[in-house]
Amino acid sequence: MTNLPPPAEELRLLDAELRQLDLRRAVLLRRREWLIHTLRAAAGGQSAPAAGTTPGGGPPSTGASGLARRPEATGPGVQNLLLALGGVLLTIAAIAFTLVSWSHMGIAGRAPALGALTLAALGAPVVLLRRGLRSTAEAVAALGTALTVLDAYALHEVAFADADGVGYTAAASAVLASVWAAYGVAAGSSVSPSAEVRAAEGGRGAEGARLGLRHPLPLAVATAHLPLLLWALAAGAGPHTVTTVVLATAAGGTAVALRAGSVPVRVVAVVGALGTGVAGVLSAGWLCWSASDPGTAARAAALLVVAAAVALVAGRSVPNAEAAMGAASAAGLCLVAGTGGVLRVLVPDEWTVPGFLAFAIALLAADRTPLPRPLRQGLVRASAAVQCLAVLWTVPLVAGTVLGPVAQGARPWSGAPGDFRDAVFTTDVLRPPYASTGPLVLAVVAAVVLVAGRNTVHRAAAGVAALVLGWAAVVAVPVVLQLPYATGLVAQGVVVVAALSIAERTGRAGDRPSPVTRTALVLALVTSVDLAFLALASESATIGVLASLTFLFGAACRRRGPAPFTAPAALGHATALACAVGASAGWQPHHTALLVLVVPAVAAVVASRTSGSRATVPVEAAGAAAGLLALALAVTEPPTLAVVLSLSGVLAAATALRPGRRAAGHAAAALFLLAAWVRLTAWGVTTPEAYTLPVTGPALVVGFLRRRRDAAVSSWTAYGGGLALTLVPSLLAAWDDRHWLRPLLLGVAALAVTLAGARYRLQAPLVLGAGVLALVTLHELAPYLTQAVGALPRWAPPALAGLVLLALGATYEQRLRDARRLREALGRLR
Repeated sequence: MTNLPPPAEELRLLDAELRQLDLRRAVLLRRREWLIHTLRAAAGGQSAPAAGTTPGGGPPSTGASGLARRPEATGPGVQNLLLALGGVLLTIAAIAFTLVSWSHMGIAGRAPALGALTLAALGAPVVLLRRGLRSTAEAVAALGTALTVLDAYALHEVAFADADGVGYTAAASAVLASVWAAYGVAAGSSVSPSAEVRAAEGGRGAEGARLGLRHPLPLAVATAHLPLLLWALAAGAGPHTVTTVVLATAAGGTAVALRAGSVPVRVVAVVGALGTGVAGVLSAGWLCWSASDPGTAARAAALLVVAAAVALVAGRSVPNAEAAMGAASAAGLCLVAGTGGVLRVLVPDEWTVPGFLAFAIALLAADRTPLPRPLRQGLVRASAAVQCLAVLWTVPLVAGTVLGPVAQGARPWSGAPGDFRDAVFTTDVLRPPYASTGPLVLAVVAAVVLVAGRNTVHRAAAGVAALVLGWAAVVAVPVVLQLPYATGLVAQGVVVVAALSIAERTGRAGDRPSPVTRTALVLALVTSVDLAFLALASESATIGVLASLTFLFGAACRRRGPAPFTAPAALGHATALACAVGASAGWQPHHTALLVLVVPAVAAVVASRTSGSRATVPVEAAGAAAGLLALALAVTEPPTLAVVLSLSGVLAAATALRPGRRAAGHAAAALFLLAAWVRLTAWGVTTPEAYTLPVTGPALVVGFLRRRRDAAVSSWTAYGGGLALTLVPSLLAAWDDRHWLRPLLLGVAALAVTLAGARYRLQAPLVLGAGVLALVTLHELAPYLTQAVGALPRWAPPALAGLVLLALGATYEQRLRDARRLREALGRLR
């Protein structure tokens, strides 16, 4: 069965269909006439207009290249430009007439002249619209509307010169808005069907023809925003009345925007409603915030409630979901601002933010109301925004609580402060005002986040956010309550234990920690570091806190999930404990370094037991950091530094015995070598061979073993570094040595190296040995050569140089061949 509409609705539909058919029939008839004209012209010997010809029948204009050239301006565009220019010129002329020539005419001539011109300018567009000349009608109508403004000005100058300017402007704007609205409606209703047909043929469609003039209605809507505000200003109204008028204007604009069918009218109404609405809400918010008594605050809050009601009505009426959510969010913010503003004047200052937060949380109840979903989501967003602002208000308190104890590191063991707040905030400048309710705000927001995200897809993120907010609240409680120093330390320790417990409970699902587990571990680590800095005020507190933290994090290493976080933390606290014990015992830093080395030893043992797990690398990194700290502490005492280097080398060598850690053997060798060098330096040994020979021997052995495994390895790679490490420093020392033993031994060693290179055809020993031997020989023969040159006549050196040059010139080619053969011979060596 077919559901028939009511008779009135069916009649409306039939009329609309018949109207569309009439329009389509008119278009087809005009096309038929053009085709008949074209066929008759072709029968009379004229060719039909080809595609691409101009409307006048001629060919399109061509450029120098012979290609068709498109016009740079369209016909409608030129027409609109000419009409706009003509309208502007006429308007300027009318203004000049009114302002300049008005005083030269009598009352009998002024009124008929301007009135007749205005009536003609307003009446002509009606005739033009009936003939389908819409652009011309728009230009003339624009002139007419401008003339109505001039009429209002002229009327003020003639009849109401003594009236208040603001009040007269309000009345004139109201009259002009009404006149323009009536004129726009009347001009639209006077459009003939033939004009609609011509509009449809022009591509605008029937809807464009039925609109009539475009600008009067939008202009009337824009002007309608002025009368109420101007009347209020003229009457000397107070700020509450002006704000009420502005909000009423915004409500009227909202109603027009929701009911208007014309797009330009709707756009103007929306812009005006938004502008006046924002201005009214800001003014009401300022009045509510600056109120000094409950009555004044309640009046401003009532204005905010009215604005919220208007926004909710607008959000319920608009079809766009995003716009509805935005309107609902604005309404929610207005409600919270109004109710919170009233509460602000009734409670102490520190309870202002909790009051706003309470109303924001109450706003969440809208999610269980029968309101449309976009409105409920918008109210929830407004509540979330207020909660975020409340959390931001607590940031100075939390940041000071976490970062303030770092200043204690500049003056350790200076004495326990009076209370915990003095230990955290060392100066009064850092203490945020009205922060006593900060922990309450954080705790409430944490509970809301946890409950809201409990059964959603964002459960993990909600859990992390709630954990962080709850941690911040608990950490700030000792500061706000000004607990005793020892009690505050215990409270911070309880926070560490709680965070580690949460990490252990949430990490039981598997070895890989969840986001909540990782967050809990990070919070435990941050709190422990904060607690360690706080404990620096007292010697006994420092040792006790560091020992407790080492034990706590060490006990938390039992599970594999948290171990990558807790094991390095335990080693770090153990390192700090070793330093504190050494300082408490009065040891020198280089003696404390030996105690710190216990931490790398423990790290090596733990890493060997956890080999292959994710905790191995963090443990080794923490042990290496402790070892570097031990080296830094012992650097001022070379004998102790040598011992520390040797012990570190032993630990590295033990690590190198594990599979996958063979590279630690290189570090062990380097540490042993550095230990030997530091010991030699401490003994005052200045002979370079004592430092280089212990390196050269093992290096040559390693090179020999490598070449035996791989014959392709170059002699420079195998022996070059080891030989150069001894020969070069010894050569430099020999050139400055006045005794004969070092040059003799160096020459014998260089000769042996050269002969070995020649025997086994190795390039590196041959070149290095021969070079060092030649330089040593030159160094030893230099005194005798100097004496011989000094005994010769002065003409002998130039003559000898000339003979050498003659010999080289005569045997130049042979010398080149000898040099080439020498290079080839060296190249064949390995």
